[in-house]
Amino acid sequence: MKQNQKRAWLFLAPTIIFVTCFSIYPILRAFIMSFQSGPLINLSWSGLSNYQYIFKDPEFWLAIKNTFLYAVISVPVALAISILLAWLIFSKVKNKSFFETTFFMPYVTSTIAIGIVFRYIFNGEYGLLNFVLRALHLPAPNWIDDPAMSLTTIILFGIWTSLAFNIVILMGALRNIDPNYYTIADMYGASGTEKFWRITMPQLVPTIAFLLTMNIIAAFKIYTSVYALFNGQAGVGNSATTAVFYIYNKFQIVGTPGVAMAATVVLFLIILFITFLQRKMMKKIGEQ
Repeated sequence: MKQNQKRAWLFLAPTIIFVTCFSIYPILRAFIMSFQSGPLINLSWSGLSNYQYIFKDPEFWLAIKNTFLYAVISVPVALAISILLAWLIFSKVKNKSFFETTFFMPYVTSTIAIGIVFRYIFNGEYGLLNFVLRALHLPAPNWIDDPAMSLTTIILFGIWTSLAFNIVILMGALRNIDPNYYTIADMYGASGTEKFWRITMPQLVPTIAFLLTMNIIAAFKIYTSVYALFNGQAGVGNSATTAVFYIYNKFQIVGTPGVAMAATVVLFLIILFITFLQRKMMKKIGEQ
């Protein structure tokens, strides 16, 4: 038994070392740096001054507000659309593998590349989206250069980019549902809507909980989309700044790593708290 334990630890050692070096140590290092000030090569202890700075900084609160609104709006909307599309493909379409491959393509494509394409789609003067809106006699706002539309643009882009991963995972979950459930439901004359709400949705709860967790964490870490859509900036007048963009700006551009790490710690605690609440909520829903 002891010999097996030694072998087990030996096999686990590379993974433990990797996780410690690239996950645990950076978290601890960021926490320590959040109490230090000065340039990266000459940090000195400064106590809670970095936390006092970010809590008084209007830009930090704007970043948290934008990130929170993005997560609250984009995640449930994208998940609802994904469930609908996955169910339609699963129940109505014959060549499912072709559609799965098509939907998954954006997930394996660089977000920067997709963002550059969408920058032209969202262009206020010659963009495809406004061309369609004008053809339908609908308002055609300036999606990129209007500060009031910056967050809406990011949300729309975020919804579209998250569909690929969600649909593929949901399709896998739908395949794992026992078809006998639907056979029995058909015997009793259940409608498609009844089968969806009484059979499909309860079976998808664990998968939905997983996707909610992953999407919420990803939403609070949004950065690449903002960088790509607004050409390396956070929108006009930083109107589209997010928590991670704020951290990047303070660390790389302004050169205040202590402030950046303080914001990192706060963001980490927010994600941890929201994920905990979300898991509790989904657990209660699954028990009903």
